[in-house]
Amino acid sequence: MDERHHHPADGVLDLAQLDALVTGCRACPRLVAWREEAARVKRRSYQDWEYWARPIPGFGPPDAALVLVGLAPAAHGANRTGRIFTGDPSGDLLYQALYDLGLASQPHAVGRDDGLVLHGVRITDPVRCAPPDNRPTPAERDTCRPWIAREFELMRPTVRAVVALGGFAWQAVLPALAAAGRQVPRPRPVFGHGARVVLPAADGGAPLELFGCYHVSPRNTHTGRLTPAMLRELLAEAAGAAGLR
Repeated sequence: MDERHHHPADGVLDLAQLDALVTGCRACPRLVAWREEAARVKRRSYQDWEYWARPIPGFGPPDAALVLVGLAPAAHGANRTGRIFTGDPSGDLLYQALYDLGLASQPHAVGRDDGLVLHGVRITDPVRCAPPDNRPTPAERDTCRPWIAREFELMRPTVRAVVALGGFAWQAVLPALAAAGRQVPRPRPVFGHGARVVLPAADGGAPLELFGCYHVSPRNTHTGRLTPAMLRELLAEAAGAAGLR
């Protein structure tokens, strides 16, 4: 029997419903335990925070033309604030770049109620819960896939470009896009910063362009593997492909 048929995401009709539904998911015991443990122990500088400690929904307008795909929430970032890439150094870099390009209303993201608005861009993760050591297992990635696959299905009318932030996102998003009706080349395209692949629609509709970008992690930014200028340049290229520039 096809287990995919029974996933809660299958019957969802819009992104608002999907975003609300995903926050109650408890499908991966290891991730549930870790996200809740991080909320109990807390980081010293966040002792006065009431952590979100639930799965993180996507963020951005439902009719976005550009989608950015990360890895998973940070234990003391999105797992604390309840919004993707919010409250950690990775988000600081990403939202500054989006602001510089006119795709975000402000350069900082500190909490769900800070007033940040994205213009034509949605951000999501293939794994919705914070994993230990920022390393989800392949089984956890696959268990979580129906959420992002349905997200892409619902965004089909408007999305024209996707940026995979890191190799994990690239590998995770290809089967999700295939499940959402995109033709993925064989052999599968290889990740790299600046990689660019056209994915036709299986039904002959508008194609989608997939871009590879090094992840905005402190590990990459502190070593200079990814600079703010590199990030802005790639996001500008993807925004152009999506018709936002």
